[in-house]
Amino acid sequence: MAGIDQLRSGQTVATSRPQTRTDSSATSRSDSVAESKGGKDAVSLSQESKAIGQLHQSMASEPSFDSAKVAAIKEAIANGSYTVNPEKLAESMMKHEDDLAGL
Repeated sequence: MAGIDQLRSGQTVATSRPQTRTDSSATSRSDSVAESKGGKDAVSLSQESKAIGQLHQSMASEPSFDSAKVAAIKEAIANGSYTVNPEKLAESMMKHEDDLAGL
């Protein structure tokens, strides 16, 4: 087989992959079978799924974060008064690691 550098523009190269073609008659047959059933689909939701949907809608209408708290933290960082409790931070990090270990 020729190397890629030895190919000329417009030259065809034989491949070892078989050619595939779609059978349009098979596609049209499956479409006609789907159309011939003609039944109506129905879905019913449980009370739990309805409650989850309502909860999702109520959560979507609320802001995803407390902008006043974010502004206060930004101000504290800017003026140098923001402090970090290293013990609390370490505990939170370890809890997060423990939660991930359970996955």
